[in-house]
Amino acid sequence: MYIRINPDLEMPIYEQLSMQIMIGVIRKDLQVGDMLPSVRSLAADLGVNMHTVNKSYHELEKKGIIQIIPKSGAVIRTTNRKLSEEEKNRTSDSLKPTIVEALVLGMNEEDILSLTQSIIQNLKEE
Repeated sequence: MYIRINPDLEMPIYEQLSMQIMIGVIRKDLQVGDMLPSVRSLAADLGVNMHTVNKSYHELEKKGIIQIIPKSGAVIRTTNRKLSEEEKNRTSDSLKPTIVEALVLGMNEEDILSLTQSIIQNLKEE
């Protein structure tokens, strides 16, 4: 799996890294049970601080995407599972501001749904 980090984006590097790992799961480049590189190794490969990779891994662990096993590393934990109500609420809370902005800018429901489907398709294909 190839990870692309763009320091010019407004999105923090640890979030970019988390996003790239999640995209790897979506595209099945990363499967349940796959080990991620060590924090030290990935930080060196990407030219970023170890704390940045560590923060990304801990965020992914909080979301249930990876499991950090002390002295062993991080492993892809689960995919395609049923979301808890808390996870659904967290997802809703994070999507809501973007949808509100799209509506205010003039997009209608059909436009938003079409754009969402396009984004999902692109994530699976790239």
